[in-house]
Amino acid sequence: MDTQTRHALKGDKFAQATKTSVTWLSGHRSGVMRWVVSVAVVILLGAGFLIFWNIKATAANAALGAALDTYGASLAEPGAPAQQGVYATAAERSKAANQQFSAIAQQYGWLPEGNKARYFAGVTSQELGQTATAEAELKKAADSWDHNLSNLAKLALANVYRQTGRDAQAIDIYNAIIAKPSETVSAGVAQLNLADLYVATGKQDQARALWAKVKDSDKDGAAGSIAAQKLAGGNQ
Repeated sequence: MDTQTRHALKGDKFAQATKTSVTWLSGHRSGVMRWVVSVAVVILLGAGFLIFWNIKATAANAALGAALDTYGASLAEPGAPAQQGVYATAAERSKAANQQFSAIAQQYGWLPEGNKARYFAGVTSQELGQTATAEAELKKAADSWDHNLSNLAKLALANVYRQTGRDAQAIDIYNAIIAKPSETVSAGVAQLNLADLYVATGKQDQARALWAKVKDSDKDGAAGSIAAQKLAGGNQ
């Protein structure tokens, strides 16, 4: 078969394939158009959602930063004149920060920044003596997919339980953290808190056993150092 014939045959096959495709498209035009429109809508919705998410995340992050600035604001020196951004008492500062954290958690609770704000809302509520509110907020934060945030909230929640006379629930939380520690709350930190609870309830032997365990497992860390001091009789 010569070159000219092969080219002719290829041209015929291409033309036939093109004709077949055009015929199929003509017969299925409405279905193809619906598919194209559907894909376009999905792409537009996805792009719109990403833009919306970024705008809200930026706003939430800025609001959380402002609330943290309030929470870390200076306290006035005794007798000093009033200054903007300086609070007379820690309680006054916690109240102002709590209002900001609560508003962020309510508005942006579906974002990571909202969950962080919820944790701080719980902490500041506890500082203000609002234990029921603190418990509710910390429970929500403890359910976060962020394990680091979740453990922080659990540790604070355990403190609320201890404050309200529910030591058994606090012990359960400490043991849960010990089983699954995180970068923010190590097993040693949870064990030290549990040992403190044992001391407060007269279970000195159990506390000493925990201190010894932490001392051995964290020889060069802060938790191990604290445990060694406890065993030596300091700060008990």
